[in-house]
Amino acid sequence: MPANLRSTELLFVYASLVLIIYGCNGNESSADPKINAGNENVSADQIKYIKIEDAKNFLPSWSKENILVYNVIGEPDELHPTNGVLASRSEILGYTQVYLIGTDFKTLSLRPIAVKALPTISENGKEYTYEVRNDIKFDDGSTLSVEDILFTFKANKCPLTNNPSAKTYLDNLIDIVVSKSNPNAFTVIMKEKYIQNISFLSEFPIMQRSFFDPKNILSKYTFAQFNDKKFKADEHKDLNDWTTEFNSAKYSRDPKYTVGAGPYRVEKWDAGQSVTLVLKKDHWTKDRAEMYLTSYPEKIIFKLNKDPNSQMLEFKAQTFDASTSLSNKMLLDLQADTNFNANYNSRFTDTYNYGFIAMNMKPDGIKRKKLFVDKNVRRAMALLVPLDDINMITNKNRNKRVVGPVSMLKAEYNTDLKLIPFDIEKAKKMLDDAGWKDTDGDNIRDKMIDGEKVKMEFTLNYFTTSVEWKDLAKMVSEQMYKAGVVANLNPLDPSVLFEQATNHDFDMLIASWGGNAAPEDYTQIWHTSSWASKGSNFVGFGNAETDALIDSMKYTLDPLKSTPMLKRFQAIVYDEQPYIFLFAGLRRNIIHKRFGNQEMYFERPGVWLGSLRLLSNGGSSMKLSAIPN
Repeated sequence: MPANLRSTELLFVYASLVLIIYGCNGNESSADPKINAGNENVSADQIKYIKIEDAKNFLPSWSKENILVYNVIGEPDELHPTNGVLASRSEILGYTQVYLIGTDFKTLSLRPIAVKALPTISENGKEYTYEVRNDIKFDDGSTLSVEDILFTFKANKCPLTNNPSAKTYLDNLIDIVVSKSNPNAFTVIMKEKYIQNISFLSEFPIMQRSFFDPKNILSKYTFAQFNDKKFKADEHKDLNDWTTEFNSAKYSRDPKYTVGAGPYRVEKWDAGQSVTLVLKKDHWTKDRAEMYLTSYPEKIIFKLNKDPNSQMLEFKAQTFDASTSLSNKMLLDLQADTNFNANYNSRFTDTYNYGFIAMNMKPDGIKRKKLFVDKNVRRAMALLVPLDDINMITNKNRNKRVVGPVSMLKAEYNTDLKLIPFDIEKAKKMLDDAGWKDTDGDNIRDKMIDGEKVKMEFTLNYFTTSVEWKDLAKMVSEQMYKAGVVANLNPLDPSVLFEQATNHDFDMLIASWGGNAAPEDYTQIWHTSSWASKGSNFVGFGNAETDALIDSMKYTLDPLKSTPMLKRFQAIVYDEQPYIFLFAGLRRNIIHKRFGNQEMYFERPGVWLGSLRLLSNGGSSMKLSAIPN
């Protein structure tokens, strides 16, 4: 039951929500020779998605097991329905949970899932009325109802629920009111007109109230109470007891408790190895013809392997059936192998993701020194990063450089902003002018700050999920050292990196945000309130002007009015240099030819595993193009 993954989600780390989707230009076929070639980039401004014809012959070496093994390079931190920070969690929940609203990966438009249709909207643009479907069943046979919807959003709004990053996107929600004339209808009431007043529903899986709250504790509390900043939730024993239980690890990892109304259930989680999903017998979606209700593989195994040599061997042995996360070099090497091409379809596709190096602009001055509080120092750091060389070495020159937080695939991209060059001498001068000089001859710059001599030496955090992160960090560190700046490499597990970042316990880190085709609410990553609440504004960026722009943009539905504001916002981010912006993401899609119904999307997750249908020997699967959406 795919919902859209978050619009800006740290690739392996959580961020913001999906938004109303704009379509991309182009046709819906894969007739372009560059697409069929498989070794060229496919851009989202060329086509909407890629469809690949089923294999005409089923080769003797192909497995006939209807088990799909999906290569991942990072496992989820947890599988809790409300709590969690990693993108891999969201991808798995897409198969085990049901959402009210989702995204059509082909048209890039919103589509109803657990509701019968997109909402009827009031004249004031603040009330959205839906009717829930009556055919969605939980595992015990009970029907998903409005009661479950109310519970889901109260659970997410509850101040004691451990989901701080998600709460930002519920701030505009005032109430959910059940219709007096129709118990299956409900109205979502919002404070303001807002670009996410429909699409925010696509982020929250609908939970079974009777399973997660058997005593019906949350029914005693109102949305008004949870919206009231003076409400002291911790003084209510029953609420404390419920959230202590709800936040517990069993709902995160134990297959008996990681439940949902989706077609797959968690069979087992072997930590550090794999997460196995198994198709439920007699699930309510069984024999449905709609595209997004088909779930063909009997099992989907999310198998962790981030070692390039081992990945290469597993693909050559046809152990893996699909992947979207190999390195550019790895896929290019595989595409040079005749046997690989006989067994797999593969494509490079543009994404809305971007990589970055974040600098702590508001350190405590004690554990984390005040190294990057001056924007001129941050610009000097940007001048020390050899991005063109990095692109050539780590990405085989396939990725496009970015200058800010808006994808160049979007019309709102500020084309006036120029790429920052690699210039060690200019960086040295800027550091000199900012008072960072080597005063003791140890080849490390230093400066007196608050009466203390501070060296320009810090930790550079990066993910352990692939060798490319390490190579990038090493190249950055080597060039910075030439300017008297010492960046000590610090590889971290994604969940640890995220925890330190949200606690503002870092100097500099390398990561990437995942995006989509949508207009975006920049609150979670860039608003000052998100720094104070330990949200995704790790760096402490922002001032009154940027906050005002963010607040205005998210309530301005007319692109003609919001685009100038967004371009101004991009210019400020560019000038303040909170990040060293790296490259637009490139997805490396691989699917074994023993599966039919192959489609590749520009929206995350790129490939919908549930729709892949095992081909019979020499036969072909049902074509998705023939299925009504």
